[in-house]
Amino acid sequence: MRWTSMLAIYFLFWVLSAFLVMPFGNRTHMDEEAQGKDSRMVPGQVASAPVNFQPRRIMKRATILSAILFGLFLLNYVEGWITAADLDYTGCAPNLHGERS
Repeated sequence: MRWTSMLAIYFLFWVLSAFLVMPFGNRTHMDEEAQGKDSRMVPGQVASAPVNFQPRRIMKRATILSAILFGLFLLNYVEGWITAADLDYTGCAPNLHGERS
């Protein structure tokens, strides 16, 4: 696999990981008020908007998760644990010799 392909796949894993870890650890205004903390909303702000949004924390978590996921992907690519033929349930994927099974 070329390094450019590896970089592109890692970037896709990173974006997926960022969306996966984004909701964890965020608190809304209602959560803050329930804990007795003062939180004022800006006019026009949605009630579900996070009070403590920290993009650096999300980037760190996404980087760690994407490194783990990409490492598993790369190991699968090298070792061949799960191939396209394993995922084909229709029976029409070509085998290693180019013949239909």
